[in-house]
Amino acid sequence: MSSSTAHLAHHFDDVEQQYDAAQLGMWLFLATEVLFFGGLFAGYALYRYWYPEAFVVGSHRLDLWLGGINTAVLLASSLTMALAVRAAQTSDSRGTANFLGWTILLGSVFLGVKAYEYHHKFEERLVPGRNFSLSEKGDKSNFPDRDGSSSTANGKLDLSPFSPGHVELFFSFYFALTGLHATHMVIGIAILVVLVVAARRGTFSADYFTPVEITGLYWHFVDIVWVFLFPLLYLIR
Repeated sequence: MSSSTAHLAHHFDDVEQQYDAAQLGMWLFLATEVLFFGGLFAGYALYRYWYPEAFVVGSHRLDLWLGGINTAVLLASSLTMALAVRAAQTSDSRGTANFLGWTILLGSVFLGVKAYEYHHKFEERLVPGRNFSLSEKGDKSNFPDRDGSSSTANGKLDLSPFSPGHVELFFSFYFALTGLHATHMVIGIAILVVLVVAARRGTFSADYFTPVEITGLYWHFVDIVWVFLFPLLYLIR
């Protein structure tokens, strides 16, 4: 790393120490995020073990194509983020700004698709709460009975050996996990906007690219979380 001190904070001895501190700080932050998401994943795993049939029914009410599209979008955003870091490391201010812009665009596409999914779930009354319902337009014939068949009795849906409440539990985890993930996406996009402005001003170079690199670590972590969420929520068969 260059010995340039143009961006050296007063409480560091040199730029190498500042860079190492920034890297360590981000990794420690991501470790706390692993613990944060890990608690939700542990709860999800426990209830999925207890109510596997209900989680299958819940998963089948998610749109696999939209989930797959969002997965591809996020993987593409990881590529553009990595290219932005590389551009910053090679003093390519224009390339840094452009690749950060593409990352913002892809992240926004992801959030747009997720917002459409949420809207659809509201319309289907699959949002946990007093209005939660498994019926879709009055059709209750596509949910299994205890023997694996589908039927209704006296106009009521038989979801034995699980209840609609257990499926509602699946959607509670769905909204909690994907909502928390989307919140991290929004924060990441806000940070990227600030970096784009700085890149256009020529702030980053081979001597100073730390903000872009540590933001890249954060963005890749958020993408990795989705790589776990997609099969856990959408691919239960």
